Amino acid sequence: MALQIYNTLTRRKEPFVPLEAGKVKMYVCGVTVYDYCHLGHGRTYVVWDTVRRYLLSRGYAVMYVQNFTDVDDKILRRAQQEGATMEAVAEKYIAAYFEDMDRLNVLRADSYPRATQTMPEIAALIDQLTSIGYAYSAAGDVYYSVRRFAEYGKLSGKHLAELEAGASERLQDEELARKQDPFDFALWKGAKPGESAWESPWGAGRPGWHIECSAMVKKSLGETIDIHAGGEDLQFPHHENEIAQSEAVTGKPLARYWMHNAFLNVVNQAGTEEKMSKSLGNFKTLRDLFEDFPPMALRLFLLKTSYRNPIAFSLEALKGSEQNWREMEEVLRLAPWLAQQGQSVAGDILFDPWVRRFNEAMDDDFNTAAALAELIALGKQLAGRYHAAIHGTPLADPVRFAREWCTFAFLCDILGLKAGEPEVRPSALPEAEIEAQIALRRQARAERNWMEADRIRKQLLDQGIVLIDHKDKPTTWRHADL
Repeated sequence: MALQIYNTLTRRKEPFVPLEAGKVKMYVCGVTVYDYCHLGHGRTYVVWDTVRRYLLSRGYAVMYVQNFTDVDDKILRRAQQEGATMEAVAEKYIAAYFEDMDRLNVLRADSYPRATQTMPEIAALIDQLTSIGYAYSAAGDVYYSVRRFAEYGKLSGKHLAELEAGASERLQDEELARKQDPFDFALWKGAKPGESAWESPWGAGRPGWHIECSAMVKKSLGETIDIHAGGEDLQFPHHENEIAQSEAVTGKPLARYWMHNAFLNVVNQAGTEEKMSKSLGNFKTLRDLFEDFPPMALRLFLLKTSYRNPIAFSLEALKGSEQNWREMEEVLRLAPWLAQQGQSVAGDILFDPWVRRFNEAMDDDFNTAAALAELIALGKQLAGRYHAAIHGTPLADPVRFAREWCTFAFLCDILGLKAGEPEVRPSALPEAEIEAQIALRRQARAERNWMEADRIRKQLLDQGIVLIDHKDKPTTWRHADL
């Protein structure tokens, strides 16, 4: 089956056909950098990182661009709270973003354009919109004339006639008097005292949020791209406004495929689910969660649900994903053991049935839930055979085991799941002491004193020694980090 993508614009799954064969131009709306990332942000960027990784695995050359919004009212307020500049706040939280995403194994984008680095292109785009009658200036501001764009609402399905009711109540502010229509939105905002500002043909000020992305897409990737992605909260008005701005100037589609990931929800005190967000104060920052959970357990948790479905967050669900990850990580760490068995782990020959089923799941609109189910099942099979082998039952087919392990590692990499450095727990016990404890345990087992035998096993494990029982030979041992 060819790769199918659910296109928000057409509201159906469509075969993926890029503008240029073998190449993909992909733009993802990035964070507004005024605070630490929460798990909802983690979901967004893990999702699009996984989409990118899968496209790469299928042979596409992907140009992946993700912006930073570094000019915004929220950044200004945080700067005032911290007694800093907007630039200092932005730099602080951009650095924090990279720290968090690196721990989630999110690949770095090919480019990270910033609004502050795109001011000439933003001004040029606003000037073009003004010259063709889609924008107008008013007392230092510039607004987009929404009613001029006949296709406004085609992405979100929201149309002006439906939005008219209540618009005046939502817009009772000082801007309303300057607008020709309540639906018009700002392309340029005149500077207020104490704000960072840039010079423009309309006076000192700063750009509106929506025009920033239109300019950054065009500068980084061109007039039409393959995939434009982001959270579902951006579908309206942000992405709708991007389309109106860009397509009014170029007369071309801004993107062939629009993709949106669903929210990560939390259960509130009323027992209902609500979006995890900073505005609601119900969020868990990634760095808080990293204190209690391995980053890959969080990534696994986020991939267990297909991207267009909401996730219900709970610590219990995270603990379940942590257990899944511990089991998978143990299998990923088997390369040294396989080498000891004389098996190659080069990974150049994969086991096709597992790859085929994995790809079938991912080709169905990047269904990570189904793909991960295949991967977890393969991991459990490998773990079962490994544990049997170290307890005395030889592998029935060592070559097949090695091929399946290589397949498991390859597919884990596509989902961005990687084993961390093993926790090294060197034993301070001399070998003679270890053997003496094994002899005491053997005596306890002969006397059917299972409690004592288990106590000795655990005592040795706490000191970094793993005991391996065999059917046809005495118990052996190894260090826990191997």
